[in-house]
Amino acid sequence: MARPTVHIVGAGLAGLAAAVRLAGGPRDIIVYEAARQAGGRCRSYFDASLGLVIDNGNHLLLSGNAEALGFLKTIDGLKSVWQADEADFPFLDLSTGARWRLRPNAGPAPWWIFLKSRRVPDTRWRDYFGLAGLLFARGDRRIDEAIACQGTLYERLWRPFLLAALNTDPQEGSAQLAGAVVRGTLARGGGACRPIIAHGLSSAFIEPALLYLVKRGADVRLDHRLRKIAFDGARASALDFGDARTELGPDDELILAAPAPVAQDLLPGLEAPVEFRAIVNAHFKIDGPKNLPPILGVVNGTIEWVFAFKDRISITISGADRLLDIGREELAATIWAETARACGLDQPLPPWQIIKEKRATFAATPVENARRPGAATGFANVTLAGDWTATGLPATIEGAVRSGHRAAAVVAARPLKSG
Repeated sequence: MARPTVHIVGAGLAGLAAAVRLAGGPRDIIVYEAARQAGGRCRSYFDASLGLVIDNGNHLLLSGNAEALGFLKTIDGLKSVWQADEADFPFLDLSTGARWRLRPNAGPAPWWIFLKSRRVPDTRWRDYFGLAGLLFARGDRRIDEAIACQGTLYERLWRPFLLAALNTDPQEGSAQLAGAVVRGTLARGGGACRPIIAHGLSSAFIEPALLYLVKRGADVRLDHRLRKIAFDGARASALDFGDARTELGPDDELILAAPAPVAQDLLPGLEAPVEFRAIVNAHFKIDGPKNLPPILGVVNGTIEWVFAFKDRISITISGADRLLDIGREELAATIWAETARACGLDQPLPPWQIIKEKRATFAATPVENARRPGAATGFANVTLAGDWTATGLPATIEGAVRSGHRAAAVVAARPLKSG
């Protein structure tokens, strides 16, 4: 008798996390990906204009991201990431030239806020307790209704931290999602805030996951775009790929791990986020100065986060809708001028690449957060995964992996009719 199959549509982090969690179980695994490469937004590629392998976006993990790190451990991807020994975040204020280092202590008791050398300049220790308003905020509240979105501490720490986490201006962002991020990181102390950076997204997350799946008999099919799902009552009955049709057996399962707009086109009546925010990434081909930290936060500039790699410097700008209509050459010149100042470089614009992700993440507002569906659907054999589903987190790597794990748990809990 043929084994039942889990059909996973989408080979981004959510789909791969679900596949890895289910691999080796009582069901066969087939992963379909519309593109010619796996990874979705979390991947690397060779850029001919630079002659380098670069990431399509810069992603920072923190040591408190337990599910993402568990995923990396399972697939043997930890060897391809850099992990800091402690929570240490250098910052620069471009408007004043001031530099400082934020260094939370390892334990949950925040004694670091009492030391000027560890906290943001020109702030007082009692200012930091204002963040408590986020910890248990209701789902309908904005961040600016939970904490004061003004002042030195906000401009130099809370705003860049929350903007990076939510990819949405904190003044309109969901206080509930911001609180979830804080509870999982800062509220647990510096031990949960150590920065972790992949040497390459594909080498850390994607290639090891694909190898893990193949070794366990999973079938990964790239360049397979799902055109339509056929339904028989409350069940998905077939997958239509245009030039091929796959019938679903009575014990077969479908995990839809596609982007929200694609999932809405495929699944009748699905409510999902409809508003999105952009991210702009810039890559400059240059040997990183030896005194440059792996990551540098920048405030009061266009650039926000500077990542130093051995063969390039990469920049990430979140909530970047305002930059989408600026020409690439003008944008590259602006970003490089600020990057050169931040890094102490005196040289003209090097070879560059600008990547504009117009719909990088759902807008992490209370309204859009309320649109996020859970893993289970109204169809008996259809489950959802993706950082846009109701993970309790913003659209992050941790959220994507969590969504895959939740989808896998829903599938694994369903009894086999033939069993």
